[in-house]
Amino acid sequence: MDSAPNDPYLWLEDVTGDTALDWVRTRNAHTVADYAESPEFTELRARIRGVFDTDARIPYVRRRGAHLYNFWRDGEHVRGLWRRTSMDSYRTDSPDWEVLVDLDALAEDEGENWVWSGALVLRTEDDTDQTRALISLSRGGADAVVIREFDLVRRRFLTPEDGGFVLPEAKSDVDWIDVDTVYVGTDTGDGSLTDSGYPRTALRWRRGTDVTAAEPVFEGEHSDVAVSAWYDRTPGFERSFAERSVDFHTSHRYELAADGTAVRIDAPEDARVSAHREWLLIRTRSPWTVGDVTHPAGTLLAARYADYQAGSRDLTVLFAPDPHTSLEQYVWTRNHLLLVTLSDVQTRLRVLTPGPGGWTDTPLGGISELTSTDVLDVDPVTSDEYFLNSSGYLTPATLLHGYVGEPVEELKQAPSFFDTSNLSVSQHFATSDDGTSIPYFVVRRDGAEPGPTLLYGYGGFENSMLPAYSGALGLGWLERGGTYVVANIRGGGEYGPGWHTQALKAGRHKAFEDFAAVARDLVDRGVTTADRLGAQGGSNGGLLMGVMLTRYPELFGAIVCQVPLLDMRRYHLLLAGASWMAEYGDPDDPDQWAFIEQYSPYQNTDPDRAYPPVLITTSTRDDRVHPGHARKMAARLEEQGHRVWYYENIEGGHGGAADNAQLAFKSALAYEFLWRTLS
Repeated sequence: MDSAPNDPYLWLEDVTGDTALDWVRTRNAHTVADYAESPEFTELRARIRGVFDTDARIPYVRRRGAHLYNFWRDGEHVRGLWRRTSMDSYRTDSPDWEVLVDLDALAEDEGENWVWSGALVLRTEDDTDQTRALISLSRGGADAVVIREFDLVRRRFLTPEDGGFVLPEAKSDVDWIDVDTVYVGTDTGDGSLTDSGYPRTALRWRRGTDVTAAEPVFEGEHSDVAVSAWYDRTPGFERSFAERSVDFHTSHRYELAADGTAVRIDAPEDARVSAHREWLLIRTRSPWTVGDVTHPAGTLLAARYADYQAGSRDLTVLFAPDPHTSLEQYVWTRNHLLLVTLSDVQTRLRVLTPGPGGWTDTPLGGISELTSTDVLDVDPVTSDEYFLNSSGYLTPATLLHGYVGEPVEELKQAPSFFDTSNLSVSQHFATSDDGTSIPYFVVRRDGAEPGPTLLYGYGGFENSMLPAYSGALGLGWLERGGTYVVANIRGGGEYGPGWHTQALKAGRHKAFEDFAAVARDLVDRGVTTADRLGAQGGSNGGLLMGVMLTRYPELFGAIVCQVPLLDMRRYHLLLAGASWMAEYGDPDDPDQWAFIEQYSPYQNTDPDRAYPPVLITTSTRDDRVHPGHARKMAARLEEQGHRVWYYENIEGGHGGAADNAQLAFKSALAYEFLWRTLS
């Protein structure tokens, strides 16, 4: 099947081609002139930049031994600082930070546009101190990274001449085994990557050798999404694991034995499987029958790891879903399992503890019921310490800290960035085309008349849209008098795996129908009118926006479509697109293309239909969702005479921004476009 029949805009897929970039710059200039040069925009961008740069933000940390690590960006450190401090110092209003990497200085010295992508600290035997880290640096915000070893004692990068672990730019996977050995998956030449561009082979790489000579320990197929290997350093439970991701939602997992054999962990392919000390956890994504018991999708089960691998199927149900309640997160401390559950999209926390008499289940007290809370960090090796983050649409973030069994401590509190007086949050339910009840949250001024309203959605990959505080949203939308709405449509994880799987492949239309149902309900309830209702979404949410534009244009007065998938005929051929075929389907299969082509935005534009104004944004350096999706859609809409504005950040990766200045511009542009169009 021809993957690009009669497509006159294929040339826009040439990411860095001169002709394509000239096209980009022309449209960027037009959009900037229309929406980003007014005094109102300049003031809004500055205020939002102030939110991102202020020192009053919470410096979120991850504990590794005696140190708390933090990555920080502000107005003075645009690219950021990687730094650490002690717990005693962190409790103060002005912690004493030890700066490890100044990314601005590094970028200037090396003449590179470095963007921070994370650090992997080597945990020592007693977990009291650290000596090495593997740091990932991205050029311009791309997913592909350069990985370099960092000496935490001498505070400098190690070169290959020093014997340091260094990997060139690739979508690599790496994990420490010990100070002189790592597991790695990377681009080592022909055959080393999957069709999706991720590692196909896991290697054991020893210090002082070339990665191309590293020992293969596990490999998958070219059609897989990715292969990875990792090492569990827990004292007394040291072991290696490997995973072959067959597609985005199914995997085969193995323990790598000392003799080099890979022993399969025989659990459902689509389940989430993890080991901690003597325990194996299995979270189902589809019904699983064991003996004469069928466990529904979304169940969390526990077994003793050694017994399970020996053939026992003695399983304990730790969590069972119901029509209103699902499991959102589960994390081990040293001795306890923390659960975050959702009840109609509102979080609850519990503590599960294994003991001689079985498992006990108690609430985690001290958590506000008016906020959404998640587990940020735990110490699974040496203690029962945890860090939690709690916030709501109108409630700034609070960093909570504690040890299981002890009172919860409020460690840090973020400031309020916008006026919340007379604002309130309510939850409502719309009825989708098939009768399913779809929850959504509304944030608006008390007694407000129908006016500019922004409806946000995602609806994919089992990602839940939970209440959270955003200073940028408050300044750019709520303070102006706008109403903000979040739709918890199918495709997400708000009601467990089944909420997601209903919208897979041939069921994708349900996510779109859900979002449209919420849009109609907002008008029916008098919150807004169609001409004053805007919609916004990015990535998979950008696909959602493309469908709203082409299938439901009468429901909206404006649309913001960010880093989107739009050409679903070719998505699997562009960058990481092949890894998402388990979500959307295979366009090369005629039976699957039959349902994809019904909604693919790029193939369904109509020159004779009235579309609302649309702003499409993306990033040149996005190596996850190809910028060609956004470019081609904008070009086709232009050709057909629709009202379209386009902006492409020349860097920034899939997030669309590489630093706080770019992030502030991107945010202000979307809010300015929506406000001026809808009001």
